[in-house]
Amino acid sequence: MVGDYLPFIREHALNLEIYFSSAVLDALDPTDILKLIGTLEHHPSISIHAPFMDMSPGAVDSKIRTVTFERFSSVMEIARSILPKVVVFHSGYEKWKYAHRVDIWLEASLLTWKPIVEEAAVIGTRIAIENIFEDEPSNLRSLAQELSSEHFGICFDTGHCNLFSTVPLGIWLESLSEHIFELHLHDNDKSFDQHLPIGDGTFDFRTLFSHVGKKECLYTVEARSPENVMKSIERLKEYLELSPMVSKRKSP
Repeated sequence: MVGDYLPFIREHALNLEIYFSSAVLDALDPTDILKLIGTLEHHPSISIHAPFMDMSPGAVDSKIRTVTFERFSSVMEIARSILPKVVVFHSGYEKWKYAHRVDIWLEASLLTWKPIVEEAAVIGTRIAIENIFEDEPSNLRSLAQELSSEHFGICFDTGHCNLFSTVPLGIWLESLSEHIFELHLHDNDKSFDQHLPIGDGTFDFRTLFSHVGKKECLYTVEARSPENVMKSIERLKEYLELSPMVSKRKSP
């Protein structure tokens, strides 16, 4: 899909987070990625989003966990070539599936993430785990604390938090702020994961940036049309102008 939007990407000199689905990984020639990026004269910053459908990095079943690890290892091979700033993965945690047994999920998750984090350190990139179905942040905080690595942290997703959280936003930010490497920025009205532009739903972006405005992290706009990408970027600039770090920031 990057190729479909090359004129738009070039016109606005956009940085990119590239999603690699499992189907793409099966068909991909890694040299094609380098060729594509080489056509972008503005030399964009790159991040990667790993496959997530059916992936279960904290699976109790060792064979399921092994297949997940193989997929993730393929992504890390790509990371060796394009040297992304961050590689984003999903946690795979669902409280109903694990019967609220965070300890079981955590024990199995560490078996997956420890070698991935070691690989990230060699490459010089960072791993960020994204909140999906979590309704509160304690499992993600526990994972980050257990791994205790400068190469492992959290990708805080505003839309998913707005949709699934049962606790105030402040609790998420107080719990995770020290571990946040990246923000996924999109909005919804709490009815569905709509991926609306910033400010078109009900998420409290003012509170978010009042907490993380002093923090250097990657901002990724997750909108689903060029028009909504630009709308989100303009609104993001407004929030960053309210940030204490505005004098030190470049435009997003």
